[in-house]
Amino acid sequence: MGLQETLKAIGDPTRREILDILKNGQKTAGDIGAHFDATGATISHHLSILKQAGLISDEKKGKYIYYELNMSVFEEILNWITGLTGGDKR
Repeated sequence: MGLQETLKAIGDPTRREILDILKNGQKTAGDIGAHFDATGATISHHLSILKQAGLISDEKKGKYIYYELNMSVFEEILNWITGLTGGDKR
């Protein structure tokens, strides 16, 4: 996905909260869903959008799927923003 889609994905407060939850490491959909008053289908939808945007990745371990941040996409966004503000690019 391009930058526009990535920024759109993080425009939703629920998805930003999911990203915040994942900053502490891998979590299952159930672990993530426990933080919200939402159905499993709703959380799954948000996870799907974040995955399509490249912001998270998933890995199946046994009967569970674990989600984690894809830091390379965040680094690209940070570098782009840093360039706009006149800071040093890495």
